[in-house]
Amino acid sequence: MLRFLVRRAITTVITLMIIAAVTFFLFFALPSDPASLACGKVCPPELLALARHNLGLDQPVVVQFVTWLGGVFVGRDFPGLGHCPAPCLGYSFVNRAPVFETIMDRLPVTISLTIGAAAIFLTFGVATGILAALRQGRPLDKIASMASLIGASVQIYFIGTLALYFLVYQGQVLPVPSYTPLTQNPFAWASGLLLPWVVLAIIFTANYTRMTRSTMVENLGEDFVRTARAKGMPARTVVLRFALRGTLIPIVTIFGVDLGTLIGGAIITETTFGLQGIGRLSIRAVTYSDLPMLMATVLVAAGAIVVMNAVVDALYAVIDPRVRLT
Repeated sequence: MLRFLVRRAITTVITLMIIAAVTFFLFFALPSDPASLACGKVCPPELLALARHNLGLDQPVVVQFVTWLGGVFVGRDFPGLGHCPAPCLGYSFVNRAPVFETIMDRLPVTISLTIGAAAIFLTFGVATGILAALRQGRPLDKIASMASLIGASVQIYFIGTLALYFLVYQGQVLPVPSYTPLTQNPFAWASGLLLPWVVLAIIFTANYTRMTRSTMVENLGEDFVRTARAKGMPARTVVLRFALRGTLIPIVTIFGVDLGTLIGGAIITETTFGLQGIGRLSIRAVTYSDLPMLMATVLVAAGAIVVMNAVVDALYAVIDPRVRLT
């Protein structure tokens, strides 16, 4: 296990560095001028030159990237702004704040949105899929299949807008979506994110229901399950200990990808419900050509996906004893 973790950690660092380099150099292919956007609409030439110097745009591209990369590990100094301690992801002249501080301020919003929604769609999706598989061909199976098909067809911005209109503004059943730190007020934290959680869960539950049902039906027909039944084991033991264990492998795979993607920024969800998370931050960074912020949001998204893939690989050995980590 230790060897696996060390190898994965090295691979993660190399992958993130490659992604950072590609993002950095592709940024300069854009026709926009970050210095002009940072300086404002009415910007004298001397202020524009100062903005270019502060952004490092007066240096070769390779030098700019090396300087940025060095700041991540040892920090860096910004003229007129002082020292930025490691990990320094740069200074956003659009937000007028250090990038790392802004990321840390927005990340709890995205993580809270992700964890709450994931707990709902994983629980309901797997449970519904198991029940549908155990009642294959019966009314419950057909209803679950139809509901999952409808859920997979709708879009977040569509169902989210309808939910806001009927449940918040018209019916006033739920409060306006907002974020309150969990440590400050747990009830306000949950109530403010409940509607985004449910909307995300509706979309994702459909995929988990279909995946669980199809895999469970396949496993229920395997020889090891029939053998367990022939030995007189209770039905609950056969389902939970044998059939479900084999079903969890593909579920864990897609869950790791979904969780990493959501942590990287649920852009549409955050935009629909007005939540100030990593997704909204990335849109603003692209709109204003905010290179330091864009680099940070890309690294957060990439890092979340890479880390979750490593966690999924480690869980394979826990779920299936036949899997060995090397």
